[in-house]
This record gives sequence, C-alpha cells and structure tokens, in this order.
Amino acid sequence: MERDLARRATAEAVGTAFLVAIVVGSGIAAQRLSPDDVGLQLLESSIATGAGLVAIILAFGPVSGAHFNPVVTLADRLLGGISTRAACAYVGAQIAGGCVGAVVANLMFDLRAINISTHARSSGGLWLGELVATFGLLLVILGVARRGRDALAPFAVGGYIAAAYWFTSSTSFANPAVTIARTLSNTFAGIRPSSAPPFVVAEIAGALGAVALARFLHPTVVDADVVSPERAS
Repeated sequence: MERDLARRATAEAVGTAFLVAIVVGSGIAAQRLSPDDVGLQLLESSIATGAGLVAIILAFGPVSGAHFNPVVTLADRLLGGISTRAACAYVGAQIAGGCVGAVVANLMFDLRAINISTHARSSGGLWLGELVATFGLLLVILGVARRGRDALAPFAVGGYIAAAYWFTSSTSFANPAVTIARTLSNTFAGIRPSSAPPFVVAEIAGALGAVALARFLHPTVVDADVVSPERAS
C-alpha cells in the first residue's frame, strides 16, 4: 500500500475508532448517570455522538475525507470519487478501527474488553428505521457536498445523527462498521450479533437509494465531485 493511501486509511481507522468509542462510551456513561431514565440516557448519548462527530470530521476530514462509514465509501466509489483499491482499504480500516473503539470503550469503564451483546434488535420496524436513517444520512452528505458547502458538512452530519437518534426506531446506527463494532459491547449501545446482518443490509439499501436520488436531484454536478474526501487528500 503506497504511503498516501496508508495515511488516509489510518485516518479512517482512528476516526472510526473514536466514533465507536463515543457511541459506546457515552451509552455506558448514560446508563450509569441516569440508570432509571432511558429517555435521558438516549438524550445524553445523542448529544455526545452529534458533538463528537463534528469534532472528528473536522479533525480527519482534510486527511481522508472522514468517511468513517463503509456505505459512505460505497457511495463515493459508485460516484467515481475513489478507486476500488482505496475503497477496500477504507472499509477494512473502518471495520478494524470500529472494533478497537468498542474494546477501548469497554475497558475505559472497567468492563471486559469484549463482551458480546445480547441486545436483540430485530423487527421490520427497526430495519425500516435503519434504512431511513442511512438514506437520510447519505442525502445530507451528498446534498451538502454537491452544492460545494463542504465546510458545513461536519455540522450537518453531526446534527442529523443527533436528530436521527430520536426520529428513527433503530436509533440510527446508519453505519455497517459501527453496527459490527457494537456487537462487542453488551451495554446500552450494543446489538446482538444475529441482529446485525439485517441492519447492514438495510444500511446498504438506504445508501443505494440515496445515491440514486442524489444523481436525480443534482444532475449537473460531476459525479466524482459528489463526495468531498478525495478532493481534500
């Protein structure tokens, strides 16, 4: 792997690790701070995740574009903004980084490094919620990028995810790497491994729908310019 791609993949791994550490860690903290109020736990976790996303996108965006999400990388590949080789490196880094983030979050709160989640999340409503969450996330990213407002992307993404915690039945995982990583923590943010594959399928379906709609809504913009990351590298 050449040096530039290694640098970008490392940024994707570290950024995704921070993202999962924020999601899982804030969930554990919320459970301990507000043990009898699930609504308050969700509020605490959603604020931490939204704010954390803004920070890590600003930090890593200039290096890799701050995908931190295999379906964002998939969209970028479909639109010609990234090569297949780079996309594979990104996705591998995101999944590995996400798993490391879950382990670190567990250890920070004195839990076993890996404690497989038993939290079942399996129903048609949840799968639809996950599809809608991912569809909306990709529309936000593609819409902002296609109109040349890249500087606003961190705030748009952070705000959308904080909102999607509340308006989707799945609480908006919207990220296959995060979904896989969350199987490693039997806490507030966890998901049972058997529940993860349908979530990933829904996330991919939502992303593909968003790419198709973005192409329809923004027909005059060059596809390779849809997702900002490659331009920043």
